Amino acid sequence: MKLSFHGQSTVYFEANGKKGIIDPFITGNDLSDLNADTLEVDYIILTHGHEDHFGDTLSLAKRTGATVVSTAEIANYLSTAKGIENVHPMNIGGQWQFDFGKLKFVQAFHSSSLLDDNGVPVYLGMPMGVILELEGKTIYHTGDTALFSDMKLIADRHPVDVCFIPIGDNFTMGIEDASYAINEFIQPKVSVPIHFNTFPLIEQNPEDFKAAVKHGEVQVLKPGEAVQF
Repeated sequence: MKLSFHGQSTVYFEANGKKGIIDPFITGNDLSDLNADTLEVDYIILTHGHEDHFGDTLSLAKRTGATVVSTAEIANYLSTAKGIENVHPMNIGGQWQFDFGKLKFVQAFHSSSLLDDNGVPVYLGMPMGVILELEGKTIYHTGDTALFSDMKLIADRHPVDVCFIPIGDNFTMGIEDASYAINEFIQPKVSVPIHFNTFPLIEQNPEDFKAAVKHGEVQVLKPGEAVQF
Protein backbone atom coordinates (compact mmCIF):
# COMPACT_ATOMS: atom_id res chain seq x y z
CA MET A 1 0.00 0.00 0.00
CA LYS A 2 1.09 3.56 -0.74
CA LEU A 3 -0.20 6.58 1.16
CA SER A 4 1.15 10.04 0.38
CA PHE A 5 0.50 13.73 1.05
CA HIS A 6 0.33 16.35 -1.72
CA GLY A 7 -0.31 19.73 -0.13
CA GLN A 8 -3.37 21.25 1.59
CA SER A 9 -5.61 18.23 2.33
CA THR A 10 -4.79 16.12 -0.73
CA VAL A 11 -3.96 12.50 0.05
CA TYR A 12 -3.19 9.86 -2.58
CA PHE A 13 -3.34 6.11 -2.02
CA GLU A 14 -2.74 2.88 -3.85
CA ALA A 15 -4.35 -0.26 -2.41
CA ASN A 16 -5.44 -3.61 -3.81
CA GLY A 17 -4.40 -2.57 -7.30
CA LYS A 18 -6.47 0.64 -7.31
CA LYS A 19 -5.52 4.30 -7.13
CA GLY A 20 -7.46 6.94 -5.22
CA ILE A 21 -7.17 10.56 -4.20
CA ILE A 22 -8.86 12.53 -1.43
CA ASP A 23 -9.68 16.22 -1.99
CA PRO A 24 -7.65 16.78 -5.20
CA PHE A 25 -6.76 20.48 -4.92
CA ILE A 26 -3.92 20.61 -7.46
CA THR A 27 -4.44 23.48 -9.93
CA GLY A 28 -3.94 26.77 -8.12
CA ASN A 29 -2.22 25.07 -5.19
CA ASP A 30 1.38 26.24 -5.15
CA LEU A 31 2.29 23.52 -2.64
CA SER A 32 1.06 20.65 -4.79
CA ASP A 33 3.62 18.44 -6.52
CA LEU A 34 1.01 16.74 -8.75
CA ASN A 35 0.09 17.38 -12.37
CA ALA A 36 -3.67 17.33 -12.84
CA ASP A 37 -3.25 16.70 -16.59
CA THR A 38 -1.32 13.44 -16.16
CA LEU A 39 -2.49 12.04 -12.81
CA GLU A 40 -4.27 8.68 -13.13
CA VAL A 41 -6.81 7.63 -10.50
CA ASP A 42 -9.66 5.18 -10.22
CA TYR A 43 -11.45 6.98 -7.36
CA ILE A 44 -11.86 10.56 -6.17
CA ILE A 45 -13.07 10.98 -2.59
CA LEU A 46 -14.41 14.37 -1.51
CA THR A 47 -14.86 15.39 2.12
CA HIS A 48 -16.84 18.53 1.21
CA GLY A 49 -17.46 21.05 -1.52
CA HIS A 50 -15.09 23.94 -0.85
CA GLU A 51 -12.87 24.83 -3.80
CA ASP A 52 -9.63 24.01 -1.97
CA HIS A 53 -10.90 20.42 -1.64
CA PHE A 54 -13.17 20.00 -4.67
CA GLY A 55 -10.27 21.33 -6.75
CA ASP A 56 -9.63 19.38 -9.96
CA THR A 57 -12.45 16.89 -9.47
CA LEU A 58 -14.29 17.75 -12.69
CA SER A 59 -11.31 17.56 -15.02
CA LEU A 60 -9.91 14.45 -13.34
CA ALA A 61 -13.22 12.61 -13.40
CA LYS A 62 -13.87 13.49 -17.06
CA ARG A 63 -10.39 12.55 -18.25
CA THR A 64 -9.85 9.37 -16.22
CA GLY A 65 -13.42 8.11 -15.76
CA ALA A 66 -12.74 7.88 -12.02
CA THR A 67 -15.66 7.28 -9.69
CA VAL A 68 -16.36 10.24 -7.40
CA VAL A 69 -17.37 9.20 -3.89
CA SER A 70 -18.93 11.86 -1.67
CA THR A 71 -22.18 13.15 -0.18
CA ALA A 72 -25.44 12.50 -1.99
CA GLU A 73 -25.62 16.23 -2.69
CA ILE A 74 -22.18 16.39 -4.31
CA ALA A 75 -22.81 13.19 -6.29
CA ASN A 76 -26.15 14.53 -7.55
CA TYR A 77 -24.62 17.91 -8.40
CA LEU A 78 -21.86 16.25 -10.40
CA SER A 79 -24.16 13.89 -12.28
CA THR A 80 -27.02 16.31 -13.03
CA ALA A 81 -25.24 19.66 -13.40
CA LYS A 82 -21.78 18.66 -14.58
CA GLY A 83 -22.29 15.48 -16.59
CA ILE A 84 -20.07 13.22 -14.47
CA GLU A 85 -21.22 9.66 -15.09
CA ASN A 86 -19.42 7.70 -12.39
CA VAL A 87 -20.53 8.79 -8.93
CA HIS A 88 -21.14 6.91 -5.71
CA PRO A 89 -23.37 8.85 -3.27
CA MET A 90 -22.91 8.27 0.46
CA ASN A 91 -23.59 10.03 3.74
CA ILE A 92 -22.39 10.32 7.31
CA GLY A 93 -22.32 6.97 9.10
CA GLY A 94 -22.59 4.95 5.91
CA GLN A 95 -19.89 2.58 4.73
CA TRP A 96 -19.22 0.63 1.54
CA GLN A 97 -16.85 -2.11 0.49
CA PHE A 98 -15.06 -0.90 -2.63
CA ASP A 99 -12.47 -2.89 -4.56
CA PHE A 100 -9.69 -0.77 -3.01
CA GLY A 101 -10.96 -1.35 0.54
CA LYS A 102 -13.71 -0.21 2.89
CA LEU A 103 -14.76 3.43 3.18
CA LYS A 104 -16.90 4.98 5.89
CA PHE A 105 -17.86 8.64 6.17
CA VAL A 106 -18.04 10.21 9.64
CA GLN A 107 -19.04 13.63 10.87
CA ALA A 108 -16.94 16.78 10.67
CA PHE A 109 -17.84 20.23 11.96
CA HIS A 110 -17.37 22.71 9.13
CA SER A 111 -19.44 23.86 6.11
CA SER A 112 -19.73 22.77 2.48
CA SER A 113 -20.60 24.77 -0.62
CA LEU A 114 -19.29 25.73 -4.03
CA LEU A 115 -19.87 28.87 -6.09
CA ASP A 116 -21.86 28.32 -9.29
CA ASP A 117 -21.12 30.06 -12.59
CA ASN A 118 -22.95 33.16 -11.30
CA GLY A 119 -21.00 33.31 -8.05
CA VAL A 120 -23.92 32.02 -5.98
CA PRO A 121 -23.08 29.42 -3.30
CA VAL A 122 -24.50 25.94 -3.96
CA TYR A 123 -25.16 23.90 -0.81
CA LEU A 124 -23.45 20.52 -1.10
CA GLY A 125 -24.48 18.61 2.00
CA MET A 126 -22.70 18.13 5.29
CA PRO A 127 -18.90 18.08 5.52
CA MET A 128 -17.43 14.70 6.37
CA GLY A 129 -14.36 12.89 7.60
CA VAL A 130 -13.22 9.64 6.00
CA ILE A 131 -12.32 6.28 7.52
CA LEU A 132 -10.46 4.04 5.08
CA GLU A 133 -9.57 0.41 5.73
CA LEU A 134 -6.79 -0.38 3.27
CA GLU A 135 -4.80 -3.62 3.29
CA GLY A 136 -5.05 -4.04 7.05
CA LYS A 137 -4.46 -0.37 7.94
CA THR A 138 -7.06 2.12 9.17
CA ILE A 139 -6.70 5.68 7.89
CA TYR A 140 -8.67 8.60 9.37
CA HIS A 141 -8.75 11.75 7.24
CA THR A 142 -10.69 14.15 9.43
CA GLY A 143 -11.53 16.55 6.59
CA ASP A 144 -11.89 20.20 7.53
CA THR A 145 -13.22 20.26 11.07
CA ALA A 146 -13.31 21.81 14.49
CA LEU A 147 -12.42 19.82 17.57
CA PHE A 148 -15.29 17.61 18.76
CA SER A 149 -15.44 14.95 21.45
CA ASP A 150 -16.98 12.24 19.25
CA MET A 151 -13.58 11.88 17.63
CA LYS A 152 -12.95 9.55 20.56
CA LEU A 153 -16.02 7.49 19.66
CA ILE A 154 -14.87 7.31 16.03
CA ALA A 155 -11.41 6.13 17.07
CA ASP A 156 -12.82 3.65 19.60
CA ARG A 157 -14.92 2.12 16.83
CA HIS A 158 -12.06 2.25 14.31
CA PRO A 159 -8.62 2.22 15.99
CA VAL A 160 -6.51 4.50 13.82
CA ASP A 161 -3.14 3.68 12.29
CA VAL A 162 -2.71 6.99 10.44
CA CYS A 163 -4.59 10.25 11.04
CA PHE A 164 -4.48 13.20 8.64
CA ILE A 165 -5.54 16.23 10.66
CA PRO A 166 -5.78 19.98 9.88
CA ILE A 167 -3.64 22.41 11.86
CA GLY A 168 -4.11 25.64 9.90
CA ASP A 169 -6.50 27.37 12.32
CA ASN A 170 -8.89 30.16 11.20
CA PHE A 171 -11.09 27.80 9.13
CA THR A 172 -10.34 24.55 11.02
CA MET A 173 -8.61 23.34 14.13
CA GLY A 174 -5.31 24.97 14.92
CA ILE A 175 -2.31 23.35 16.54
CA GLU A 176 -3.70 23.54 20.08
CA ASP A 177 -6.98 21.79 19.27
CA ALA A 178 -5.46 19.38 16.75
CA SER A 179 -2.83 18.17 19.21
CA TYR A 180 -5.51 17.80 21.89
CA ALA A 181 -7.59 15.70 19.47
CA ILE A 182 -4.60 13.44 18.82
CA ASN A 183 -3.51 13.14 22.45
CA GLU A 184 -6.90 12.72 24.09
CA PHE A 185 -9.35 11.40 21.49
CA ILE A 186 -7.88 9.77 18.38
CA GLN A 187 -4.53 8.42 19.63
CA PRO A 188 -3.31 7.08 16.27
CA LYS A 189 -0.02 5.35 15.67
CA VAL A 190 0.97 8.08 13.19
CA SER A 191 -0.32 11.66 12.84
CA VAL A 192 0.19 13.76 9.71
CA PRO A 193 -0.62 17.51 9.79
CA ILE A 194 -2.51 18.87 6.78
CA HIS A 195 -4.37 22.05 5.71
CA PHE A 196 -1.64 24.56 6.53
CA ASN A 197 0.61 27.09 4.74
CA THR A 198 -1.34 26.98 1.46
CA PHE A 199 -2.30 30.63 1.87
CA PRO A 200 -1.64 33.34 4.48
CA LEU A 201 -4.69 32.78 6.71
CA ILE A 202 -3.58 29.25 7.56
CA GLU A 203 0.17 29.69 7.98
CA GLN A 204 1.47 27.48 10.78
CA ASN A 205 4.71 25.75 11.80
CA PRO A 206 4.06 21.98 11.71
CA GLU A 207 7.02 21.41 14.02
CA ASP A 208 5.01 23.14 16.77
CA PHE A 209 2.28 20.54 16.23
CA LYS A 210 4.86 17.77 16.38
CA ALA A 211 6.18 19.12 19.68
CA ALA A 212 2.67 19.30 21.15
CA VAL A 213 1.72 15.71 20.29
CA LYS A 214 2.52 13.25 23.07
CA HIS A 215 0.83 10.14 21.64
CA GLY A 216 2.30 8.15 18.79
CA GLU A 217 4.54 9.42 16.02
CA VAL A 218 4.16 12.63 14.02
CA GLN A 219 5.33 12.58 10.41
CA VAL A 220 5.56 16.06 8.90
CA LEU A 221 5.43 15.32 5.18
CA LYS A 222 6.50 17.50 2.29
CA PRO A 223 4.21 17.32 -0.76
CA GLY A 224 4.94 14.06 -2.54
CA GLU A 225 6.27 12.24 0.50
CA ALA A 226 4.69 9.00 1.66
CA VAL A 227 3.71 7.86 5.14
CA GLN A 228 6.23 5.46 6.62
CA PHE A 229 4.51 2.61 8.45
